[in-house]
Amino acid sequence: MALQPLKSLPQDPLNIKRALISVSDKKGIKEFAKNLSESGVEIYSTGGTASTLRAADIPVTDVSELTGFQECLDGRVKTLHPRIHGAILARTSYKPDLDEIQNLGIVPFELVVVNLYPFKETVKSSDSTPAIATENIDIGGPTMIRAAAKNFAHVSILTNPDQYEDFLSELTKDGAISFKSRRSLATSAFEHTADYDASISNYFNQMEEIVLPEQLTISNSKSADLRYGENPHQSASIYGDQKNYIDCFHGKELSYNNYLDIDSALNLMSEFKEDDPTVAIFKHTVSCGVATRPSLKEAYERAFATDRTSPFGGIVIVNNTLDLETAQSIDSIFTEIILAPDYEEGVIDYLSEKKNRRLIKILKYPEKEDLFQFRSIFGGVLYQQADSGKLLPDGIQVVTDRKPEDDELQDLLFAWKVVKHIKSNGIVYAKELATSGIGTGQTSRVDSSVIAVRKAMNENLNLKESVIASDAFFPFPDGVIAAAQSGARAVIQPGGSIRDEEVIKAANDHNMTMIFTGIRHFKH
Repeated sequence: MALQPLKSLPQDPLNIKRALISVSDKKGIKEFAKNLSESGVEIYSTGGTASTLRAADIPVTDVSELTGFQECLDGRVKTLHPRIHGAILARTSYKPDLDEIQNLGIVPFELVVVNLYPFKETVKSSDSTPAIATENIDIGGPTMIRAAAKNFAHVSILTNPDQYEDFLSELTKDGAISFKSRRSLATSAFEHTADYDASISNYFNQMEEIVLPEQLTISNSKSADLRYGENPHQSASIYGDQKNYIDCFHGKELSYNNYLDIDSALNLMSEFKEDDPTVAIFKHTVSCGVATRPSLKEAYERAFATDRTSPFGGIVIVNNTLDLETAQSIDSIFTEIILAPDYEEGVIDYLSEKKNRRLIKILKYPEKEDLFQFRSIFGGVLYQQADSGKLLPDGIQVVTDRKPEDDELQDLLFAWKVVKHIKSNGIVYAKELATSGIGTGQTSRVDSSVIAVRKAMNENLNLKESVIASDAFFPFPDGVIAAAQSGARAVIQPGGSIRDEEVIKAANDHNMTMIFTGIRHFKH
């Protein structure tokens, strides 16, 4: 028989007479159920939850008394029964439904409280196996949740202990639950089951070693609403687990653009996280300067020397505990955000004097091997693995007659780490483990090189004996010739141009050394 839709959904407040409670996460459930019981609500429950409530002297009836069947298959089947789902799905404002459940002896539930087996937590455990994981795939729970959420006009559905307090407050104050509240709870319920199913499908894809799934399922919980997006007329929120990576313990809430800048800063510094003291300065997701030195103070001053204009209002990230002397140097201009793995005593008090500044503790860096990136485009999204390509010693190919000196090689590897995080076309000049000029985001690699050289000239930085890194191959010899004329003595680039031989000849003609990496780092 075809489903008979209601002409409109009833929007009357809902009185709660009977509740079905079956929860895996039992946080707050005793207090919640006690309040329901004292309000005259009749409670039905399943095995473990029923035992918890009885232990707290809360009146409860086992679901098996409704169904006439004991739980079976080691608890796999408890609630999959018409006397349960009929009681949840009945449209009690619709007379044919009401007549039918009365003839069947089914009494409706007005409240369903269900949360699911901890699948996500289970598969994160080092002890987890496919057998353990699959046993933690809930079947009856999602079915009850979806049934109650579908019938939100006649049923309230709670899926999170954090919802209990507001629900009881409304029930106590008004004696019933509003249509608006039921609809909001149903929305949360469908989000809950969607996230649950996404985590399961993603786990199975991992088991099958499927990197690019046929159905891309993205599910992240909201971390926070943001004041606005890139511009004030754009609304925005942030989703995911950023609090596992950073702790913004001082200053205003982070904005949309702040998060973009921080992401760029963390990704670049992840290249140096175990190296000597290193500082990077960012503005609008682009590095203004990077340097490695024996101390953070020296590293900051050298990074700042790359570009003394752009860092105003920017971001500074350091890879060692931030000391007071370095903090004072950073404080010489307005810096909006400072990130450090830790802060020496007194540094936080000193930097906190500026209320508008955000101070952030780095908890961990993104592990690119485990990350995927999304970008929205017309009609959908682009999806790719993060750029985790690393230059290993056996991947270095010296293609020129002259081999790099030790100091040249160190500068080349330093510049390669930096150019990986510069937008294409990216050019980085470096010398003595510090950037001297950065050209980024131009339509021509030559233009990027010209900008990098001009920035060095503006800061009176001598490019003689410097090295140059390019995120992609030089398509013509002119880029290498220009670098040599600027004073560069070494080049690192992916290689792979049809004119590689001409480029190599130009390097040889200028007594330069050149390394091919075989890895491209386009960043659009």
